[in-house]
Amino acid sequence: MLRYVTAGESHGQALVTIIEGVPAGLPIAADEINLQLQRRQKGHGRGGRMAIEDDTVEILAGIRNGLTTGSPISFIIRNRDWSNWQDIMAVGEGQGSRERSVHRPRPGHADLGGAIKYNRSDMRDVLERASARETASRVAAGAIFRKLLERFDMQIYSQVVSIGAVSSVPPTIDRASLQDFNRRVESSPVRCADETASRQMVQAIDDARQAGESLGGCFEVGVMGVPPGIGTYASWEDRLDAQLSALLMSIPAIKAVEVGDGVSNAARPGSQVHDEIRFDEGRGIYRSTNRAGGIEGGMSNGEPIWARAYMKPIPTLYKPLISVNTAVWAEEKADIERSDICAVPAASVVGEAMLAFGVARAFLNQMGGDFIEQVETNYAAYREYLGKVWKWRKI
Repeated sequence: MLRYVTAGESHGQALVTIIEGVPAGLPIAADEINLQLQRRQKGHGRGGRMAIEDDTVEILAGIRNGLTTGSPISFIIRNRDWSNWQDIMAVGEGQGSRERSVHRPRPGHADLGGAIKYNRSDMRDVLERASARETASRVAAGAIFRKLLERFDMQIYSQVVSIGAVSSVPPTIDRASLQDFNRRVESSPVRCADETASRQMVQAIDDARQAGESLGGCFEVGVMGVPPGIGTYASWEDRLDAQLSALLMSIPAIKAVEVGDGVSNAARPGSQVHDEIRFDEGRGIYRSTNRAGGIEGGMSNGEPIWARAYMKPIPTLYKPLISVNTAVWAEEKADIERSDICAVPAASVVGEAMLAFGVARAFLNQMGGDFIEQVETNYAAYREYLGKVWKWRKI
């Protein structure tokens, strides 16, 4: 099974990742991973931390001469800010300082709940790991999962749909328009393909900064080229939409996820919701709409898979809310940590990584194979079956 684990604190020495289950023989270059890390660091509304860090990956194991070996892959991303935190975040007993201890939990953050769960009087032990800094590890791992999907002609995309009260009208995307769509998204400071909405989002972030506020929003993430039948209806834990929703919900500050037009579909009659199944001798089976987001009954249906994630505003406010100082048990303003004003553009890149992992895991579970050529053989046989038995010609 494809899986990965991360470790590391926001101001610790480094972020550490181990990945298991990647087939042998997949080409991986550090530069490709670093490109995705750079994308995560961009976006109007990011905080001062991004001016310090220059995230790059150091691959330690599992890749030799540019190819995966089938063994666990491990890598680290060093925190440049560690030089300013060595005393505070020291590992050895008696070596560290309790300077910058945290006793005033931020409403909306993990501070208080984590302190209660793990019995930590200094909430820095909580916030250092709960920080979204950890998502750099996810994006680096996602670059590897993305490479696996691209090997089988599956392409990941994302876009910001809204920030604060500003919403765009997301364009319809297909393979023919994907390259131009990606160009427009990457050229936007907030990763929004709508230029007018993009400018309004930038202004909304600037206004929030002046007011000491933070902003959330919504992003869309999708993958094209997924064959039908990935996932299953037979067991609840293996339903593809359930797995992808859980992965997107695991991103810090994400509070809601919909697959396809999940929310608006709930208010429509069935005739305006379900995607009719069509057939043409040249095209085979196809759909003229994709309101289901490419998943029906817990399985991919051959259409692009897409979902939207809704992010709450960052909990750190530069005009902080009322909290309780647990060192003296008195109401005080919450602590202030260096933070973003808006992280929705960055979160959309993290969303790509989580979607890539979920689809790659489900794909490998179905196709099987310990080395890449074996997976290719199995997939070729599956595609032949789809074409002969089910007249599936799109992929």
